[in-house]
Order: sequence, then structure tokens, then C-alpha cells
Amino acid sequence: QVQLVESGGGLVQPGGSLRLSCAASGNIFSINVMGWYRQAPGKQRELVATITSGGSTDYADSVKGRFTISRDNAKNTVNLQMNSLKPEDTAVYYCKFTQGPFSFWGQGTQVTVSS
Repeated sequence: QVQLVESGGGLVQPGGSLRLSCAASGNIFSINVMGWYRQAPGKQRELVATITSGGSTDYADSVKGRFTISRDNAKNTVNLQMNSLKPEDTAVYYCKFTQGPFSFWGQGTQVTVSS
């Protein structure tokens, strides 16, 4: 089992920035993938960004150039720096941890972009 604790959501004006963090604990293997997904009201959950334990990253087209994902393997944490936020970025953001055939989700943190 792996437990995930997210932090950093909140309310921000358009054009502003937020930083999300997720800490993983439990039975963690050295090879894994951590990432962020989001779900807006009435929409399906979608990928925002992922990063492997080797440092390879993947981003949704809608956030490229604005969001940056990073991780600290020693601390088993993943961060999402979100800049130039838009109202359409409003959603519940979920941390996901995958190792082998198993995936685990955080509880979600609300990000609201509004003036």
C-alpha cells in the first residue's frame, strides 16, 4: 500500500501561480511514476503531467509551457508548479502514484482560478 498526501490548492486570480505538492509513503519501489490529474465539474478526470523516477516528463497540451512537474526521489514527493493560471484550470487536482500494476490516488485538492 502507498499513501498520498496532497497540499497547496486554493483560490488564485487569473494569471497567478500555485504550487501543489504530494508526499508518498508506504511500500515504495525505486521505479515508479508520479503524476497529477484533474477533474472539473461535469468532466472526466484528465492527465495534467507525469514524471517517472528517472525524470522523464509528460504534459497535457493545455498546460505545456505553463506548468512544471518535478520530484524528489529521496523524499518521495512530487510538485506541480502552475503559472499563468486560467479559469479553465479550475478543478480538483489529484496526485497519482503508479508502480508495477498498482496505482494509488490522493484525496484531491481544489484549485480555483477566478477574479
